Parts: sequence; C-alpha cells; structure tokens
Amino acid sequence: MTRKYFGTDGIRGTSNQSPMTADIALKVGMAAGRKFTGRGDFRHRVVIGKDTRLSGYMVEPALTAGFVSVGMDVILVGPLPTPAIAMLTRSLRADLGVMISASHNPYQDNGIKLFGPDGYKLSDQVELEIEQGIDNPDKISLSAPKMLGRATRLDDARGRYIEFAKSSFPRDQLLKGLKVVVDCANGAAYKVAPTVLWELEADVIAMGDNPDGFNINDNCGSTSTDAMCARVVEEGAHLGIALDGDADRLIICDEKGHLIDGDQLMALITASWADRGLLKGGGLVSTVMSNMGLEKFLANKGLDLVRTAVGDRYVVEHMRKHGFNVGGEQSGHMVLNDFATTGDGLIAALQVLSVIINEGRPVSEVCRSFDPYPQVLKNVRYQAGKPLESPAVKAAIAAGEKKLASTGRLLIRKSGTEPLIRVMGEGENIDVVNQVVDEIVHEVEKVAG
Repeated sequence: MTRKYFGTDGIRGTSNQSPMTADIALKVGMAAGRKFTGRGDFRHRVVIGKDTRLSGYMVEPALTAGFVSVGMDVILVGPLPTPAIAMLTRSLRADLGVMISASHNPYQDNGIKLFGPDGYKLSDQVELEIEQGIDNPDKISLSAPKMLGRATRLDDARGRYIEFAKSSFPRDQLLKGLKVVVDCANGAAYKVAPTVLWELEADVIAMGDNPDGFNINDNCGSTSTDAMCARVVEEGAHLGIALDGDADRLIICDEKGHLIDGDQLMALITASWADRGLLKGGGLVSTVMSNMGLEKFLANKGLDLVRTAVGDRYVVEHMRKHGFNVGGEQSGHMVLNDFATTGDGLIAALQVLSVIINEGRPVSEVCRSFDPYPQVLKNVRYQAGKPLESPAVKAAIAAGEKKLASTGRLLIRKSGTEPLIRVMGEGENIDVVNQVVDEIVHEVEKVAG
C-alpha cells in the first residue's frame, strides 16, 4: 500500500500548505500519540525537537496539542540536530521522538520525522497505521480531561547531546592544533557543533551560526559549500565541515578548499575501522547512488559494498538486519550505529577527525582513498503525471544503458522528498556519460509539465 503523507524521510512539504499545515500536524500528534500510548499502563511521553525554520513555531504547538489530547506528555527541547532527538528518545525512555525539519530544503519547507522508543525511524507499516489515523481523526479516542498530557521544556537537552557527541571521540585524543571551519547551515546544530569541536580543543571558525528563521541552508551548509571552501583557504584552516539544516549529514573540504563527498568519507571510516578490528558485517552498507570507485576500493581490501534503495532508513534497516556498523549515503549521511541510531553529521565528522589526527598528513591526502568514476547527476522538476512511464523516456533509458554497457551504469528515479526526477549516469568515459544523461533529461523534460 502506498503511503499518502510519508516519503523516504518523514512528512515534508511547503509550510502552511498540505501536508505541512497546523491541522495535519495536530492530527499527526493525535494519531501517532494514540498508536504509542497502548504500550503499557504508565505515563507516556514524546520528545519534540526542531530546526531553526520560522514555521517550526506553527508546527511545534500543533503537534504538542495533538499529543496532549491523547494523554501523552510532551518534552520540548528546541533547536537540536535530528540525531539528538533520536538519542534523547532512548535516553529519556520516551515512547516517541519527533523532529520538525525539512533537512537540506529551503526555509519555506518543513517536515516531521518520527522515531520509535528505540531511537530508530518508524517502519513503513507503522507510518501507514498513523496515516489511517490522520485521515480518520474522528476514530481516535481522545483522553478524558483528567488524563490529558502535559508539556514541559527540557533545559539541559543541548548539554546532554554535546556530551553524547564528545563521548564518541577516542578518550586518548584531542583536536589540539587542528584549525577547523564549521558551517552549521544556520540550522539545528548552530550551537552544539562549534561547542563540541571547541571543547575537544580545536581552533574553531564557525559559519552559518546566526539563524533568523529564514536563512537555513541559504547559501550555506552541505548543499552550498562555496563560502566554506573559500573560508578554509582564507583562514589557512586544515579542513572545513559543512552540516545540513538538521545536521544528519556532512560534507568536508580539504585544506585546498576541494570537496570530499560521503563516498570518500565512508571509505575512510570503513577502512580505518577494519584495520582496527572495529568493523562489523564485513563491509559497508550504502545506496545505489554510491560510486563504482568506492566498490572497487573496498573489494581490493576484501570488504563488501552492499547497496540499498536511496534513503538512510533503508541503509539502517539493512545494517540492523545483517549486523553492519558502518553505512551511509554519498550525499553525506553517515550512520555509525555503534554510537547513533540515525545519520549524525557531527559524530561522523569526529570519526574522520580522529583518523586525520592519527595520520598526521594533510586532509587532501588522508581523505581521498580512491579515484571516483566520472558521475553526472541532473534533476528535472515535474508538475504532474508519471514522466518515467513515457515510451520516449523508456527508449532513451534503454539506449543509454546500451551505450554504457559494462563500463558504467544508469540510475533514474523520483526523489522521495521533492517533485524531481533524478537522472544519474556513471562510467569510465565522461563524454559518453554526459551524452547519455543529457539525452534522457531531454526526453523527461518534454513530459515533465
């Protein structure tokens, strides 16, 4: 059964337009709250965090009202990274965790991500059950007046996460002597990320740490890295770290201002953990987007690359089922489940920094483990319909696959978070890859509306 509201990473859309309205947020609180208040005869609680978008002030109280109406106590923690909410849900023995964020999207969008009591994102089946409650609010049993929930604010939530993040860093190491530019995307980590790095004795230059409700991900963060790269060179820093709006992903640049993507970071951590006897599962779990160069690098070390569908939830599901402890996405989501139950950009950065400190060599050398295959990704926005079902589009895809043959691959899919068709080509010959991708994009644009 197809989900109506939930995509690959929660509910997401333009603020004050369906499905991101106060009315739907209220119903999400009611439906999710009622689903999780049947776990036992005790006071049930939910942790609610958010990023720095203006619309968080609309969504947060609506969710709170929904949860309170079905007898669930609400713990409000304010702006904190998504992984902090997952951690606090477990730490506080809450039944549910909620993060209000649209991650790397611009300020006008927002979203709702839900975590179960174990700190992991909810399954497709549970999300479907919640959707049924959203569409049938009259069937939700509301609490009697004396059984209504209460809302309180947890004042030390930020400090709890700071100490949690620091605890993932080796006890015998510090970042003393390392000059780091950190771009917080004017988002959820604008206070915690610089603080963690500074307390570990790095020389910290913070950017994107002055949110105003409108500037989250605006020419800053992991999806807009030019300013960070320039600042690293200008300041003579050893590296730059760019987080996204809810800090569950990161991108790094070296001392020369050149970017290092998630594939290279996963290669670095996987190889390091394998050498130290810490790696579980015999390799790495990533998605179909990861570069063929990463796969070859791991194979040369006797390690596997297991690919899943796009979305960190699918990476995590495979990791849990098959005993892996390193996973992630090329986009910079890194899941290290020895420490966290979801992608955590700050904790992943700390693992990379630990290797850099041990190696004692420039970041440009340490963090580039393999030569990637040329890869081209283009997005086509569509208005309606099903562009991928067009005969002309199918013919262009078939022709492209034939041209790339065994020297490359194609991946064409709909985004799970935006109305986009993503066309990705990869192969040994960049000219052929560009030609194939352009031909497919041309046909998709004709039917995209």
